[in-house]
Amino acid sequence: MSSSYLPATTDSIAQALEAKTPSEAISILYRVLENPSSAPDALRIKEQAITNLSDLLRQENRAEELRSFLTQLRPFFALIPKAKTAKIVRGIIDDVTKIPGTSDLQISLCKEVVQWTRAEKRTFLRQRVEAKLAALLMENKEYPEALNLLSGLIKEVRRLDDKLLLVDINLLESKLHFSLRNLPKAKASLTAARTAANAIYVPPAQQGNIDLQSGILHAEEKDYKTAYSYFFEAFEAFNALEDPRAVFSLKYMLLCKIMVSQADDVAGIISSKAGLQYVGPELDAMKAVADAHSKRSLKLFEIALRDFRAQLEEDPIVHRHLSSLYDTLLEQNLCRLIEPFSRVEIAHIAELIELPVDHVEKKLSQMILDKKFAGTLDQGAGCLVIFDDPKADAIYPATLETISNIGKVVDSLYVRSAKIMT
Repeated sequence: MSSSYLPATTDSIAQALEAKTPSEAISILYRVLENPSSAPDALRIKEQAITNLSDLLRQENRAEELRSFLTQLRPFFALIPKAKTAKIVRGIIDDVTKIPGTSDLQISLCKEVVQWTRAEKRTFLRQRVEAKLAALLMENKEYPEALNLLSGLIKEVRRLDDKLLLVDINLLESKLHFSLRNLPKAKASLTAARTAANAIYVPPAQQGNIDLQSGILHAEEKDYKTAYSYFFEAFEAFNALEDPRAVFSLKYMLLCKIMVSQADDVAGIISSKAGLQYVGPELDAMKAVADAHSKRSLKLFEIALRDFRAQLEEDPIVHRHLSSLYDTLLEQNLCRLIEPFSRVEIAHIAELIELPVDHVEKKLSQMILDKKFAGTLDQGAGCLVIFDDPKADAIYPATLETISNIGKVVDSLYVRSAKIMT
């Protein structure tokens, strides 16, 4: 930074915009901010300079410099209204968030800002930065710390009755409980978010978030038809805003179709006007899974999982449901293959289904224990022995029914004899 400052005027801002390199523009903006003037016009120009400088530092991926820049601005924040301070601070934190590979820096920056806001008694800003910090901790899989932070924050926000922030925090808490596999609490938090949202105007993006989370929770309960409706609502909201989350909503819609055995509808949804905008690896992955499901082919299913690992295996929501789908497909295929046999080599079944022998053997033993069919594994001979389904003997239910009827007759005769005796 140069020691000589520039006047806080629109000409200085224009000079920065016309600079040949980002470094030169950054230097000019720093010099504008060094101007000691606190006149209203100068403050307005400095606010614009801060916004432009923050954008340039983000584009240059200078995350550490953004962090120190935010600290340098603290004396300036004493000169402007608290609402503008909150806007600038949250804007700089968001700019750091957009720089890849800075999750630890984002967490430490949020913690620093929280400490500063506590000292300055800026409650409004602190609550929003704490909500952002909880979201970052959740992304970093630091669940206990995030949960502790949220539980205290929810009580505080409820007292203040800040509905919009309450929607954000309850929704975040729902996602956090879902990550911890606590479905009842995830549903309770989502219900609280919906209740708060019904009392105020909620921005479309936030409403899309609520619908997306609702779809995820219904899908977890195997209610795929309701989940599809919520994912569709979320997709429409994100699609109208051109939000990148639209493709994930569409992906989960296709997943629901596959899970309810309507895989044939997948190609139609992808080729629709809305679907064509998002053609790419995410939708190609679901199309490959749908093809495998339609053909009931485990080999195609495994090829899809291998070719689209990032889109299927690394997406926790899709992975959880596809694991269940894979097991179902495998069981159906094995039952179909062993049906004609009373004794068959496991290696032969593995060859027919095109899977490793040990994998098939493990699944068969699991199916026997789950009573999917009657049989036993002869591991010495490497064979599967299938028993005939034991037929229920009809004589026992008939005997029980006869005894029951005799009991009723005896009771009736006893009542009549008692009447005669009296």
